[in-house]
Formats: sequence, C-alpha cells, structure tokens
Amino acid sequence: MQDDELVLRRQQLLTRSAELRLALAVQTRVLRKPLGLVDRAREALQWLADHPAWPAGAALVLVLLRPRNALKWGGRVWWAWQSYKQARAWIAKQD
Repeated sequence: MQDDELVLRRQQLLTRSAELRLALAVQTRVLRKPLGLVDRAREALQWLADHPAWPAGAALVLVLLRPRNALKWGGRVWWAWQSYKQARAWIAKQD
C-alpha cells in the first residue's frame, strides 16, 4: 500500500513541477526584451574592448575636428571615471 502512495505522491509532485515551470515561463516573458537589450549592450562593450582602435580612432577624429568639445567631454569622462573608481574603492572598503 505504501508503494502506491509513493507513486501517487511522485506523480502529484511531477504535475506540480510542470505547472510551476509553465507559470514561470509565462511570468518571465515580460523580461525578454529588457534582458535582450542588456545582452546586446554587453556584447557591444565586449566588442569595443576587443577592438580598442575604433573608439581611439573616433576620439582622435573628434580631437582633430572639434578640440574644444573633445576637451570638455574628455574632462567630464575623466571626472566620471575617477568618481567610479572612488565609489568602487569605498564599496570594497565597506565589505
């Protein structure tokens, strides 16, 4: 008798597991587009990291064509990078 109960319980659990998987698939459908955008952004950053000559060349063109704007934006980027490094150091110190 106990074996029959175990078989029945196993079937119930398998059915419940399938129902939960379906519910999860439906609920995560909303996240497909945002996560796709994140994946594409990550791939773009990886491409830039693998091909550093392209952003360096673009920066050089900007410096040659618009030196004032390039210096202004260069200063902003440098400030943002320094702030980022300080924030990472502060967070690492907190842990």
